[in-house]
Formats: sequence, structure tokens, C-alpha cells
Amino acid sequence: MAVINSIAAMESEMREWRRWLHRNPELQFALPRTAAFVVEKLRSFGVDEVHEGIAETGIVAIIEGQGDGPTIGLRADMDALPIEEASGVEHASETPGKMHACGHDGHTTMLLGAAKYLAETRRFRGRVALIFQPAEEGGGGGAVMVDEGIMDRFGIKEVYGIHNAPNFPEGTFRTTPGPIMAAVDSWHVDIRGVGGHGAMPHETRDSIPAAVAIAAAMPTIVSRNNYALDDLVVSVTQIHTGTADNIIPGTAYLGGTVRTFDGTVQDMVERRMKEIVAGTAAAYGVEATLRYERGYPATVNDAEKAAFAAEVAADVVGADAVEAESNREMGAEDFSYMLNVRPGAYLFLGAGDGPVLHHPEYDYNDRISPVGASFFARLVETAQPLG
Repeated sequence: MAVINSIAAMESEMREWRRWLHRNPELQFALPRTAAFVVEKLRSFGVDEVHEGIAETGIVAIIEGQGDGPTIGLRADMDALPIEEASGVEHASETPGKMHACGHDGHTTMLLGAAKYLAETRRFRGRVALIFQPAEEGGGGGAVMVDEGIMDRFGIKEVYGIHNAPNFPEGTFRTTPGPIMAAVDSWHVDIRGVGGHGAMPHETRDSIPAAVAIAAAMPTIVSRNNYALDDLVVSVTQIHTGTADNIIPGTAYLGGTVRTFDGTVQDMVERRMKEIVAGTAAAYGVEATLRYERGYPATVNDAEKAAFAAEVAADVVGADAVEAESNREMGAEDFSYMLNVRPGAYLFLGAGDGPVLHHPEYDYNDRISPVGASFFARLVETAQPLG
């Protein structure tokens, strides 16, 4: 097997779709133009049902196969990021401060390509549910779609998704059984002391030494409190305080991110952060409060479905281009909410060399769209074959 010929023939058309989406980025749940574009394409392909307004601007489209069978779900995210684009490409964002810096325009294009092929050929049993999701970038749109009942409403029995991966060989696939992406939490510390003149520190309760001490202590949770074989990241990503050289600030803020795969590790991190913040505040004579916010859970592939997806990927790109037991990653993904309620798998599709995700110079590689679309199509035909 290889990339499906009729999908390969759509490459220029898919490029046009993707570049329109790239020029017109929208954020989180507010995707009216993106959703309208997707719906127009789906209707032109002749899909059987188009359900709009799920999770505000999400879409589920149904394609009926030939004969009875289960419903398989295929998911793409649609939202962009609040980044000023600096790629310099002809099809760059036309909306200041917004760009498709993560390739969701490409993910949407892959699923549209698969939709067109599957609606034309229908060489499968049962049904396909095409899930076009808003708000992956921080809004938890996957959770909202699940909470609004898409799995039961459309009878989805299993679900699959793809993410492009810059700086991995173009057209290669990676996946793994079990956890593939981490849970993501955020933490915030607000410090309140007493400000004053920089020349008279004895009259103040300086917030800066407390902030620095907390920032230095947080990463020691990884090196001194966590079992070394349990994956954990604790990063300080923000410190804000002060206004002038001769003013000791009375307040400070710092925050960051935590990445884990194990709930007991999450609990330990939150407990130790509370202890660090309370102890440091007492030591420096300031008040400090911690807000620990749990975000997306870990993305956990069903072992059987991940192995099956790897076999399908090998049919499309060849066994040498598929890593079926890759390393897991500390990034996060709200496809996790869908995998929490249905078995399935998440895969990475190599995009070749270029700027990394979330970089202002990033641009999705259009050459991989037929590969991703072919994978989705072959997945359906292999999982729910005719005859």
C-alpha cells in the first residue's frame, strides 16, 4: 500500500484549503469563519449529516458506509494561537496577533481530504464520525465536546487523531501504547510584603527575595522529591515584580507549568508546592498564596488500538517509516478527554525540518496532508472492511 492515488491527486486542492485556513486564523471557541468553511466543504463532498454548534463552533459530520457496523471517530482541531506571524510566506495570517502556529489548519485539511475520499468511495461498513474540534489551545474544547455527549449521541466506539511533528522525518509516523503525552497543570504564587525606598530595606518586607527563593526551590521537587524513573517537569515560566531602581516592591508574582503522567505524582507536586510557599513566606516575613490548577489529563493510547494504528500507518508509508513504540512526550493535548471515554490512539506525523510548533516563523508542510488523509481513510477501511 501507499498514499491513496485519488487523495494524492487532491494535493493542490488540499493546499488551497489549508492556506485559506492559514490566512484566516481564529482562536479557541470563536471560530465562525473556520467552521463555516469546513461545513461548506463537507456539504460539497456529499456527507450524510452535518451537525454544527457543538462546543459553540465544533462540528460532527457523519458518512454512512455500506452495511451495518460500528461508528469510528476521526478528530481534527481547528483553532489557532495568539501569536504575531513572522513566517514571511505568501499565505501568512491576515489577522494581526493570530496565526496557525501549531498546524491545526493542516490537521483540519487532512480530515477534510479523508472526508472527501470516504464520501466518494464508501468502501467500509458502519459509519464514520468526523470530529472538527475548537479550542484545543487552552480552552479544553475536547472536554466540552465529550461533556456535550458526542460519543453517545453519534455512537462513536473508538477515536483517532494526528498531530504534525516538525523536525521529524517527513511522512513518518510515531505512536506508542499507553501514555503518549503528559498531563498539564499550572501554578501561580502571589506574594505580598511591604514595599518602600530602595535605600531603606529595613523598613520593608521585600517580596523579591521570597520570589527568588520560591523560584529556586520549585525545580527541586523534581530532583529531590520525585522518584527518578517517574517522568516529571516543573518549570518556572514567569516572575513579575518591581517598577523602578529605587523602589523595593511590596508584591510579586511567579508562575509556571507542571507535566506528569501519574496522579500520585501530581498530588505530591501540589503538596510540596504548598509547603514550599508557606515555608518561604514564613522565612521572609511575607504573605504568599499558591493557586494550583489541574489542566488536561495525560493522553493515553489504548494499547491494542495504537498497535492497529501503527499497522495502518505502515500500509500507507511503509514499515520502516513507522515507530510503533516511540518515547512519550511532555507536551499536552486535549484529545486526552476523548481517549478517557473511548479506546483509540493518537499519532505524530513527521513534517520535516523547520521552525518548531508555537514559533512565529512556523508554517505547516502541505506535502504531508495527503499522507495524513490517506492514513485516516485506510484506518476506516481496515477497521470496518466490506465483505
